[in-house]
Amino acid sequence: MTTINGKRNGDIIHPMRTHGHTGPNGTRKLHYNGLNQQMTSHEQPKSSYEQVPLHTACFTYLGFYLLMILGYINQLFFTPKVATEKHRDGYVPLYDAFEKFYLRYVYRRVKDCWNRPICSVPGSEVVLKDRITKDYGWSFEFTGTETKCLNLGSYNYLGFAQNEGPCADDSEECIRTYGLAACSPRRELGTNPLHTELESLTAKFLGVEDAIVFGMGFATNSLNIPTLITPGCLVVSDEKNHASIILGLRLSGATPKVFKHNNMNDLERVLRESIIAGQPGSGKPWKKILIIVEGVFSMEGSIVKLPEIIALKKKYKAYVYLDEAHSIGATGPSGRGILEYYGVDPNDIDILMGTFTKSFGSAGGYIAGNKKLINFLRVHSHAHCYASSMSPPVTQQILTSMKIILGLDGSSEGQNRISQLARNTRYFRKRLAQIGVITYGHEDSPVVPMLVYLFSKIGAVVRTLTSKNIAVVGVGFPATPIMEGRIRFCLSAAHTKEQLDYALAVIDDISNTLGLKYSRKAKDLNPIPY
Repeated sequence: MTTINGKRNGDIIHPMRTHGHTGPNGTRKLHYNGLNQQMTSHEQPKSSYEQVPLHTACFTYLGFYLLMILGYINQLFFTPKVATEKHRDGYVPLYDAFEKFYLRYVYRRVKDCWNRPICSVPGSEVVLKDRITKDYGWSFEFTGTETKCLNLGSYNYLGFAQNEGPCADDSEECIRTYGLAACSPRRELGTNPLHTELESLTAKFLGVEDAIVFGMGFATNSLNIPTLITPGCLVVSDEKNHASIILGLRLSGATPKVFKHNNMNDLERVLRESIIAGQPGSGKPWKKILIIVEGVFSMEGSIVKLPEIIALKKKYKAYVYLDEAHSIGATGPSGRGILEYYGVDPNDIDILMGTFTKSFGSAGGYIAGNKKLINFLRVHSHAHCYASSMSPPVTQQILTSMKIILGLDGSSEGQNRISQLARNTRYFRKRLAQIGVITYGHEDSPVVPMLVYLFSKIGAVVRTLTSKNIAVVGVGFPATPIMEGRIRFCLSAAHTKEQLDYALAVIDDISNTLGLKYSRKAKDLNPIPY
C-alpha cells in the first residue's frame, strides 16, 4: 500500500482533521462552524458558461491564422522598425523566433489597446494619457492631452484606491515618522512596528494564529512555494492558476500535475492515480501532496469549490494552499474571503495566501496559518530573508483600510463598501445576461469576463469603449486560448448605479454593431433591481 504525505521539515503544517460523514445517496455532508452544507450533483449552478457557437469558432480560427499569414508576408517584404544589436556574430538568438514574430506582427496591430499610461489614481474613474502612432504600432508619442474614463479595468474592489480620505492621510503622516523605505530585508533592519501590527491584524482578520507579510504579491507565491515544497513532493494545480503559482512550482523542483478547471472529479482522478503510481521512476511515496487553487480566478471570474476541495483533502490526506488574491476583501459577508463565503473553518486550510493590491488599494501579500508554519517561513523564506521589506506608507495604507473593513474605525464604512460591491456585481452580471452577451464566472465574482472571441474584436471593443470614455482590459492569446478572447470587467464598490447603467447602455449598443450577442440562453426581460 502506498502511503502519502511523509513528514518533512519538522511537519510544519498541521495534521489533517476529518470532519464529516457520508449521507444517503452517496452525498458528502460537511460541517463548518456549525453550518451544514450538503453537496450534491443536483445543486443549481451559480456560474455562467456557454460553448462558443460553431460559426464563431470557425471565424475565430480563420481570423487568427489570417493575421499570422499576413504577418509572415509582412516579415518577408518589410524591415521591422526595431532596434537591432550589433557585433553579435556567433551569438545564439536571445529571443524565441516565434515570440519575436508574434510581438512584431500580430500583437503590434492591437498594441494600442494595452499598456496604456494613466495619470491619476485608478478609482471609479481614471485619466488616460492620450497617445498616437504614426507607424502602425511600432512606436507611440504623447499628444499632450488627457481623457477621463469610467474605470472598469482596475482591481479596486472596495474603492480604496484614493488620494484623499483616512487611508491617504494616515499614509502621509506615516512617512513623517518612518520615511519611505528601510532599504533592508525584514531579517536585518527592515522590520518596524507597522509590520508587526499588520501581521497581527491580518491573522485576526483571517481567524488564524499568525501571518507574515511581504512587499510584493507575485513574490509571495513564487518565492514561498519553493520554501514549502521540494523535489519528491506532488503539487496538484488548477489549470487556470496564476503565473506566480506556476513560477513557484517550477522553482521548487516538485512534480506538478494539473487538473481541469474547478473540476472536482478530475482533481480526485489526479490524486488517486498519483498516489497509486508514487514518485516517477522509483514509485516511492510522495513526501507531501499539495493542492493549490485560487479563491476567485482572475481570468475566468469563477469561484473555487472549496467545500469539495476540503473533502478531497481530508480523504487523501493532502494539504491545501489557497490563493485569495482576488477574493480577500471582495467576498464573504464581512470581506473575509472565500472561507467566510462558504462558512469554512480557517483551520481546514493549511496555507492561506492573499495580496493587498486589490481590495486594500496597496501592494504586497501575506501568508497565514498556524504559528509553526509562519515561524518556519520567517526563517527560510527568500522573500522574507532577502527582499526589501514593505514600504511604511504601503503598510499603513493596508492597516487603515483593513481597520475600516473590520469596523475598528467606529464606522460602518467598511461594511457599506462590501455590500455595495456585492450589489454592483450582481446587478452588472444580470444586466449583461439580459443584453445577450456571453460571460464567464460566478454570479458573486467581481471579475466579469465578456467573451468576444475574435482577436480583431478585442481591439475593436477596447477602442470603441475608450472613445465612449470607458476604460477596460482586453485579453487574448497567449494569456487565454485562441478561442476565448475576452473583455474583462472589474467591478468596484466605488462605482455608482449611474456609472454602471451608462457602461451597460454603451455595451448594449456596441454589441449590436460588432455582433457580440452570442448567448443562446433565455433572457429575463423583467427589470433588474439594484
